[in-house]
Amino acid sequence: MATEMLGMILAGGQGTRLGKLTKNTAKPSVPFGGRYRIIDFTLSNLSNSGVNTVGVITQYQPLELNRHVQNGASWGLNERGAGVTILQPYAASDGEKFFEGTAHAIYQNIAYIDSYNPQYLLVLSGDHIYKMDYERMLNFHKAKKATLTVAVMPVAMAEAPRFGIMNTDDTDRIIAFEEKPAEPKSNLASMGIYIFDWAPLKKYLTESYATDGKMEDFGKDVIPAYLAHNEPTYAYAFHGYWKDVGTIQSLWEANMEFLAPNNALNIANRNWRIFSETEALPPMFLTKTAKVHRAMITDGSYVAGEIDHSILSQNVKVGEGSVVRDSMVMPNVVIGKNVVIDHAIIGEDAIVGDGGAVVGTPDEIAVVGYGEAVGRKEKA
Repeated sequence: MATEMLGMILAGGQGTRLGKLTKNTAKPSVPFGGRYRIIDFTLSNLSNSGVNTVGVITQYQPLELNRHVQNGASWGLNERGAGVTILQPYAASDGEKFFEGTAHAIYQNIAYIDSYNPQYLLVLSGDHIYKMDYERMLNFHKAKKATLTVAVMPVAMAEAPRFGIMNTDDTDRIIAFEEKPAEPKSNLASMGIYIFDWAPLKKYLTESYATDGKMEDFGKDVIPAYLAHNEPTYAYAFHGYWKDVGTIQSLWEANMEFLAPNNALNIANRNWRIFSETEALPPMFLTKTAKVHRAMITDGSYVAGEIDHSILSQNVKVGEGSVVRDSMVMPNVVIGKNVVIDHAIIGEDAIVGDGGAVVGTPDEIAVVGYGEAVGRKEKA
């Protein structure tokens, strides 16, 4: 069975910069925007783009991610050909380690990829928030007769030193790659989205791991190798909303941007829907004491306090006299009475007891971790 383009999502990241929020779960399964998880955006892009065969490579704390994705039914992927396969990490019998980089993760799954005999391999991250039509990128790849196409996004020159930067000629061909350059020559930042012709990539990976084993990462190793061998390597410019939510600050900012009336993601667009695994929940309930302003409150939530410019995910309880302001509250959180939460992220299953306070600033977001209990008053 041959597949024109196979999607591979790298979803094994620990997300250490998210701290307590990823103590018990992988970064791609972190909740976002009330009813979603981060990986929903990549899966939805695949579904909307007609890429119907997908491997999800996991590693760190994969249980919740596995439960969420399952066979891809929530994204309609199970109804189109082969659907979604969860690819678990393993240690080879010869002592080879778990995935040591993005390219190494693909190398360890060559047998799975070959079982679909794809002409093209689409490699994605599971921890970015964006909408993108991968079919358009594939058409660009074909038109350029590329063996590798890298999605890039123009960024401010002042921000360019934070990224892998592509330098291109006037045909969009990549002529140089710089990893976090102090003095960048371009502002085309890699988005970590790649389309490869599978046959040459497989050759490069197998030859490397039969010899020096140095081809571990796409950015640091594979792209430079392609350029050194004069492979036709092109940059596909993306213009739209894209955010790497790998830090507490960026995750909070993206959630607050999501609240904007005309947010750039345009979730209401029914021509490019964002899907998620759903459960049957009762509608949200607001008591007579509840006050809600510029907020998003998800099904199953019970609110008796004040919610201002904040997101409440599923099954959140907010007690009377409490105020939640400029914050993102993840599923199944219990907030007691007379609590103040301001510029904060409250992790899944957390409890903020009566009289508690979780207060941050726009530049330093306060965090309550996954399953953490804070602010309880001690009994006399």
